[in-house]
Amino acid sequence: MDNELLPVPAHVAIILDGNGRWAKAKGMPRTYGHIQGAKRVEPITKAASELGIKYLSLYAFSTENWKRPAEEVSTLMKLLAKYMKICKKLCLEQGMRARIIGERSGLPDELLSEAADLEASTEKNTGMCLCICINYGSRDEMVRAMRDMYSDIDDKDQITAERFERYLDTSDIPDPDLLIRTSGEQRLSNFMLWQLAYTELYFTPVDWPDFTEDELKKAVDVYRHRNRRYGKV
Repeated sequence: MDNELLPVPAHVAIILDGNGRWAKAKGMPRTYGHIQGAKRVEPITKAASELGIKYLSLYAFSTENWKRPAEEVSTLMKLLAKYMKICKKLCLEQGMRARIIGERSGLPDELLSEAADLEASTEKNTGMCLCICINYGSRDEMVRAMRDMYSDIDDKDQITAERFERYLDTSDIPDPDLLIRTSGEQRLSNFMLWQLAYTELYFTPVDWPDFTEDELKKAVDVYRHRNRRYGKV
C-alpha cells in the first residue's frame, strides 16, 4: 500500500521567490527580475492545468512586501495590473476560473478594477481555479476572519475549526496538497499558515524566473512519492 503513488495534487500553492536575487546575480535591478518572473506565470499555469491540478495558488504580493523600496512596489503593482489582463485572456482560452485572495483595501484603483473584471469574466468557467494572492498575509487573514466570526456568534462554544474556516479568504477552496517555494528559502513567510497544516512542502533552489514546466513536473513527482499519514501510522 505504501508503494502506491499519490494522485496528482488537487491544489498546488507556490511562493514565487527569487526574482530580485536572480536579477542581482545578472547585474540587473530587482525590477528586471520581477518583469522576467511575471513571464513564467502563464506557462506554469498552463502546465498545472495540463497536469490535472484543480487549484493553483500563487503568492504574488504579501502584506509584508509593502516594506520594500517604493520603486519596486510601484513596479510590482503595475505588473500585477497588467497581468490581470493577460490572465483574463488565458483563463478565457483555457476555461479556467480566477480568484483574487487577500486584503484589497490599499491596492491601486487600476489593479482593483482589473482584478474585479478578471473574476467577473471567468466566474462561470469550470476548469482549473487560479488563485492569485495579492496583499495577502495569513496572520492578517486570520485576524479578519476572527473579527467577522465574532460579530456572528453569541457564545464562545459556537467557535469551532470548521466554523472559523468559513471566514477565511479560502473558505470555498480545499487546503493545498503541495506547497512549492522557489529560490532555496525554507520558510512559509506568512502564507496560508492555517491551510498548510498537513500540506507536503517542496523547496527548490531554482529561482522563480528559471522555474520551468519540467521543474513543476519534478515537484509533483516528488509529491506523488510521499506518504501522507495525517497523524496516523
